[in-house]
Amino acid sequence: MKKHSWLYLNSLTIAFMSMLVICLAAQAYTGLEQFNDELEKMGMEEVSFAAYLTSPHFLEATFENWESEFLQMAMYVVLTVWLRQIGSAESKDPEKKEDVDREPKPGPDAPWAVNKGGLWLKLYKHSLSLAFLLLFLISFCLHFKGSLGHYNIQQTGENRPTATAAEYILNSKFWFESFQNWQSEFLSVASIVFLSIYLRQWGSPESKPVDAPHMETGR
Repeated sequence: MKKHSWLYLNSLTIAFMSMLVICLAAQAYTGLEQFNDELEKMGMEEVSFAAYLTSPHFLEATFENWESEFLQMAMYVVLTVWLRQIGSAESKDPEKKEDVDREPKPGPDAPWAVNKGGLWLKLYKHSLSLAFLLLFLISFCLHFKGSLGHYNIQQTGENRPTATAAEYILNSKFWFESFQNWQSEFLSVASIVFLSIYLRQWGSPESKPVDAPHMETGR
């Protein structure tokens, strides 16, 4: 078997994490300028870069997006278990069982939870969706915390009453921030599910072979 370097074998994760760090740093830099401009207009003291990274403005902007991404992936992982789209590279074949449907069998190369069995195996069988749901809930809470804090800063700057967490959970501003991101994520999933029926990307595991019939389902 041909040997590859560690960098090559992990290049997909490294590439996306590198883009994440670059974009997050750019977001923090531009967000700091925007937030300080906002504070200046309200007659408040500007914040440093270090202080901005824990500010409500940064938390709100970051986690309202992360929240929607993790919700998208959780729903995608769960719904593809039960639902089908004929012809899509992102769907299981509606006419037959696939490898992911078989019951796990213990073995020397199987993950430890499979060999352990019992409750650990039950949890492991759903660990991917559970992980995404947990990440969604954490991001949702941090988004709420940041959005509430930013809202109260704006209210204070305008000499208007601030809100408690119980009051703000019903505020349309918070839910507008969430829904505007959720709908875009569901659109992106629907797009790849449908477009992979008729379009191809040579060499990508997210596409069917270029010469595959349109109604062939799965990769």
